[in-house]
Amino acid sequence: MNIRKIMPDINKHLDESMEPIQPDPMSHEGLIVPEIILKYGSLRGKIRDLPTMTPYMIKCIFEMKKSYREMKSQPNPGKKTISDLELTNLTSYVKSLGMSEIGFVKVAPSDIFLGKLILFDSAIVIALEMKHDPISTAPSGEAGKEIYRTYMELGKAVNKISGYLKELGFKAEAGPALGGETNYPLLAEKAGIGAIGKHGMLITPLLGPSLRLAAVYTNIENLPVPKENTHHWIKDFCNKCNKCVRRCPAGAIYEDTKVFDDGTEEHIDFKKCALPFSNDHGCTVCIKECLFFSQGYDKIKSTSENKFSID
Repeated sequence: MNIRKIMPDINKHLDESMEPIQPDPMSHEGLIVPEIILKYGSLRGKIRDLPTMTPYMIKCIFEMKKSYREMKSQPNPGKKTISDLELTNLTSYVKSLGMSEIGFVKVAPSDIFLGKLILFDSAIVIALEMKHDPISTAPSGEAGKEIYRTYMELGKAVNKISGYLKELGFKAEAGPALGGETNYPLLAEKAGIGAIGKHGMLITPLLGPSLRLAAVYTNIENLPVPKENTHHWIKDFCNKCNKCVRRCPAGAIYEDTKVFDDGTEEHIDFKKCALPFSNDHGCTVCIKECLFFSQGYDKIKSTSENKFSID
């Protein structure tokens, strides 16, 4: 089965009035979670998880189709400047949807995956917590269910946020939580929400690494994009820790993160990662074993320059 023929394609929803932003020629290819499962997962794993995961997957694809379908519906000409009150209300609205974190960023062409595109280069990045109790049981059906729950909830949220912005007179495009057009962890890091750890996951003060991400692209020109990220100390800590490297069941996390000529990074061998991800309910062992999950951001930060506990 070719999952790319089943998954909605943003390119099929463009019309002549749109002027999409294309990826940089050096951009990387994005991975599609359902494709990884079908390509690398065992038949036994697929059959076992089918009853639990399929309802979430169907809802994710439904929201993804809605995201693309509603791209054509935009206010004309559309406002480009948001007031302080509108920004405050927007943040409150995002939190009212159950989202845990929100940040703002300018999207560079290099942030867009090859073969993908977006309509606007300002982005509102949102994070949703994967709850601690089910993730602490990983790898398990309970943890896998929590992973897909967050994908589903994020998919619904970005469509609601996009609609909210359009009602205010701004142009907006919902970025699907599953199979999105851009590198969400990198956008979130640029937005100052957190920093990317050795395992390639975003780590934030509020949630540690136990989260999933999505984005809404907009034409708003004055979003409060941060000038610096105060969380980059996390990277130094991860280079000392390496617990996720040792505990990964597939040996998929690079001890020495690969850095490409354009400065972008590759943290894991996705082909190795795909095996336990596909066969063990989404795996998630790297998140469960991360010290930021078990000990918390504040505790680690306060002791990061001293001796810390790694078990």
